[in-house]
Amino acid sequence: MTAGQSAPSIWMRPERSAVGRPAQRSRAEITCAAVGIADREGLDTVSMRRVAAELGTGAASLYRYVETRDELLDLMIDAVGGEHQLPGPSGDWLADLVAIGEQSRTILRRHPWLPGLVIARPVIGPNGIALLEHVLAVLERHPADVATKLEAFAMLNGVTAAFVQYELGGGAALQERNVAYLQHAVSSGEHPRLAELLSQGPPAPAEGGHPAGDGVCADGGVPADPVGRYAHLITRVLSGLLGPAPGAA
Repeated sequence: MTAGQSAPSIWMRPERSAVGRPAQRSRAEITCAAVGIADREGLDTVSMRRVAAELGTGAASLYRYVETRDELLDLMIDAVGGEHQLPGPSGDWLADLVAIGEQSRTILRRHPWLPGLVIARPVIGPNGIALLEHVLAVLERHPADVATKLEAFAMLNGVTAAFVQYELGGGAALQERNVAYLQHAVSSGEHPRLAELLSQGPPAPAEGGHPAGDGVCADGGVPADPVGRYAHLITRVLSGLLGPAPGAA
């Protein structure tokens, strides 16, 4: 492999090296141990040595199955993607995509080490392929081209991971601190456009109970905490990429 080239995906080579003793482990077993460690102790504690200790073997033996820690991370990312439940398309593509996002949000919260990896290391393996196939089935009758559908898939994953990262990173407490400073900045009189925007108060509710605006403000004319608005905001992202929701005027 020359400089600038990436290593082939781990799923493109045999389960284990043909050299050495007969297989005593599997990638699935190694991955399960690594995910358990990350869930309990955090991602920084995951190493080949630590996983080997969890399995009661030597680190050298794992390298017959997984060559690097990065490959182990790839296996972990894809493995938890298998927690999705993928029912058949309902005929409402937008509702189906939002439901996938809500499932992903639950999975990401279950594995707090995962959101950052999804954003920084958007790997795709067998479970990722299954999820993509499901999304394409949901969008099968949608007139958007393939590139746009793939963009929607990527944005659904990325935005959802960012939401959960925000939740796990402080969420409402961080928002409260930011709002306090925003109000302080506005009170200085040096930001007239921002003051005018916030003076307009929260947007009026639209049909269906969602605000008609973009959710910038909550009661009192301050920015709303986005955590409770996930479904509404991901709907707007997907609608922006793919067009109006089914049945929309």
